[in-house]
Amino acid sequence: MFSRRFSVAVGSLALVAVPDRLAGQCGGLSSAARAQIDKVVTAEMASQHIPGLALAVGRDGRMLFAKGYGFANLEHDIPATPRTVFKIGSVSKQFIASGVMLLVQDGRLGLDDPIAKHLPGAPASWSGVTLRHLLNHTSGIRREGPAFDPLKVQADSVVIQSAFGDTLQFATGSRWQYCNVCYFALADVIRRTAGVPWADFIRDRIFLPSGMRDSRTTTTTELVPRRASGYAWRDGRYVPAPEYLALRPSGAFLSTVLDLAKWDSVLTQASILTASTQSAMASPALLKSGAAAVAGDTAKRPGYGLGWFVDKHEGRGRVHHGGSLPGFRAEMSRYPDGGWTVIVLTNGNGAEPARIEEQIAAILFKEP
Repeated sequence: MFSRRFSVAVGSLALVAVPDRLAGQCGGLSSAARAQIDKVVTAEMASQHIPGLALAVGRDGRMLFAKGYGFANLEHDIPATPRTVFKIGSVSKQFIASGVMLLVQDGRLGLDDPIAKHLPGAPASWSGVTLRHLLNHTSGIRREGPAFDPLKVQADSVVIQSAFGDTLQFATGSRWQYCNVCYFALADVIRRTAGVPWADFIRDRIFLPSGMRDSRTTTTTELVPRRASGYAWRDGRYVPAPEYLALRPSGAFLSTVLDLAKWDSVLTQASILTASTQSAMASPALLKSGAAAVAGDTAKRPGYGLGWFVDKHEGRGRVHHGGSLPGFRAEMSRYPDGGWTVIVLTNGNGAEPARIEEQIAAILFKEP
């Protein structure tokens, strides 16, 4: 356990050079805005007990600001930088959703295909469930597969099939309810349709073409350069967070703010996902009643598209997603009106990166 107090643990690092095709694209954010951002981040890290944080700010696909704060690893005093690799939790859902949409673009899947068409053995109760329902969390399938065990490595199919015997939580298309096992099923559809492991498909069709060379699936058995350690704040000190051994398609990936900024650039250019595909992903789902499918378990009750929450912040349209795994919290938000993107990755179990992102966005909205 770590007795390091937060006042010691938090320090900020200078803006680092940006590699690869984003090199030379930093700059353009006023010094006043940078100072305000630093103030927000350091204050929130102290109040939320966040050991380390990486931040990237972009506009119209160009990264303007990237910085690391605090520590990626407390045991060895390793600072957090924009190249620090964090678990991103359910921010990963956009990549599973994008994998499905690439196969839709390829003409190999249809959003309104019944899941039973692509998932042998699906129960009769799932007969009305489509890929679209899985993507936008309106299927009625329970949130987690009963067989899921974070400390057990097992095939996705085992977790998926464990949910077959359950009755639906509600009639398909009548409500919204977050569903992780649905994204297990979508990953398995990618595997079956593409004929390769879903992780390889995402790597080959999304990460490598985007230049995201530090993004990959979570692992406890392989070396990952610049990997952050996860922490929890307990009884006035940091302790290591537990590790999930299981690879969850619903929260599958490791990444950096630099890699996610590259992805943001690719989305802006519409070079992998077409503009029409992205529009479909950013369109809030409608229920059978015609009402918007809203996330009832959140205060703001945002809508949900295909792998993205869709709502407004300070009157600006926002497409975003958060993520959490033990010891890590993440947030990626894109504001089509104004072109701003804010990415916040942390290694603190009690972090609220969405709160940090919203304060940073408010600062950015005042920029010319």
